[in-house]
Amino acid sequence: MGIYLNNTTAYSLYQSETRNPYFVDKTEILTELFPLIEQGNRYICITRPRRFGKTVMANMLGAFLGKGHASGDLFEKLAVSRHEDYRKHLNRHDVIDISFNELPRRGKTYAEYIERIENKLIRDLKQAYPDCQIQDEDAVWDALTEIYETAGHTKFIFILDEWDFIFHRDFVSEEDKREFISFLSNLLKDKPYVSLAYMTGILPIAKYSSGSELNMFLEYSMASQPQFGDYFGFTEAEVDRLYERYIRLAVNPGISREELRVWYDGYHTRSGERMYNPRSVVAALCNNQIGSYWTSSGPYDEIFYYIEKNVDDVRDVLALMVAGEAVPAKVEEYAATSMNLDTKDEILSAMVVYGFLSCEDGKVSIPNKELMNQFGRMVQKENSLGYVYRLARESDRMLAATLAGNTEIMEEILSYVHDTETPLLNYNQEAELSAIVNLAYLSARDQYDIQREDKAGIGYVDFIFYPKINNRADGIILELKVDDTPEHAIQQIIDRKYALRFKGKLGETSLYTGRLLLVGIGYEKGTKVHRCKVKVMK
Repeated sequence: MGIYLNNTTAYSLYQSETRNPYFVDKTEILTELFPLIEQGNRYICITRPRRFGKTVMANMLGAFLGKGHASGDLFEKLAVSRHEDYRKHLNRHDVIDISFNELPRRGKTYAEYIERIENKLIRDLKQAYPDCQIQDEDAVWDALTEIYETAGHTKFIFILDEWDFIFHRDFVSEEDKREFISFLSNLLKDKPYVSLAYMTGILPIAKYSSGSELNMFLEYSMASQPQFGDYFGFTEAEVDRLYERYIRLAVNPGISREELRVWYDGYHTRSGERMYNPRSVVAALCNNQIGSYWTSSGPYDEIFYYIEKNVDDVRDVLALMVAGEAVPAKVEEYAATSMNLDTKDEILSAMVVYGFLSCEDGKVSIPNKELMNQFGRMVQKENSLGYVYRLARESDRMLAATLAGNTEIMEEILSYVHDTETPLLNYNQEAELSAIVNLAYLSARDQYDIQREDKAGIGYVDFIFYPKINNRADGIILELKVDDTPEHAIQQIIDRKYALRFKGKLGETSLYTGRLLLVGIGYEKGTKVHRCKVKVMK
């Protein structure tokens, strides 16, 4: 056992994971890897955004396959134990398990980074195979070839986590990146000692490899290949089961199943399976509180970088996405591998790869409320976003005017938003009007849980604003009309009994004790005039 070869770290970390009350068994991925291991010389790379379970899965593979620890006690109760080849592969393999996200203690160069990895692996191999002629100065691939030739054709499984880590480090030059690709190629490509190379990361590898260095890998991403899709992220059925467990375990459950969907769903596999952000779901259930767990778990500099580098092309579609709309885009995953993103589609592609946006049917959108809140805060703070920032600033006045019933200011702001947004929208349908209204009330998200097309009374209301900080604050029901009057919009709210959403169930007291404002907004296509009306529900 060593640092990289047949270590016990993977077992320890995965064992801790299984003790989490909201653990999800994903061990069936092993049953798809068994045939690849038996075939030999197989290479797969799985790329996913941050916090989608890549490292947990790598630890699981190391714990199951590696000889470093007898892990039958851990896996006997999990799904993989039902497979016919379970015992054939359980702790039967020499596994080289490297997490590329570890840096030398004081090193600040690529040479020191890669030398640390090589030295530790050489030391492991010398200890495990003392009869082989391995020298400290040997290249790792030479040492592994020596073992293969002199130790009974010994083969290894490589588990390489976060392969693209150094591509995000300031100290790594373009030449360093090329050397790292060459290192991986020399280590893995066409080597008889490779049984399986399983590699994970955020970025796809194809476009980093300028020639044929890493063309032996088959890549599986959330956007391109359906295989392995169910193992990264939580499926709808898995979240259902987790929620049932949560209801049993929580003393005072404070999260609804619908909140989990609104906050953390929005992703999907190539095959169409809906996917939830796993880290955020587990954190919310453990804490018994909905929150932005994924967005607060790491730096979001990439968002600002991508947008600031091409504001003119991106800010228009950003405005629409913040308003809740999906935007057509040609997504190419390789765009994320370059820090010279020159077009709107390249920037949007990069944001899809990093998990900031989701892509479906040729359109990109902000996937869920967790990320929508992050984008909303960014839009309100970043002056570099030009008119999008100004629109967000106007949203403070829009909410204040609505609460005060000042329809003159409301109409003025909507006209300003409309005039600014004209290049983006035809503005002839309620869908377009809805997007503009969503922008006009952007800052209201800090005080309200705003739901669009919410089921209420007899039908679906355009917008409902539920107070989320103070239940004595005013609630708002907002209905839109194109080529119709705001008075008609308010009458529809009354006739269809949308206000029932603010009342408790039969025999219960309503959670909300403030006023209930009925807001009607009409837009005349011919005159391009907005009219607003605010009525207090009696």
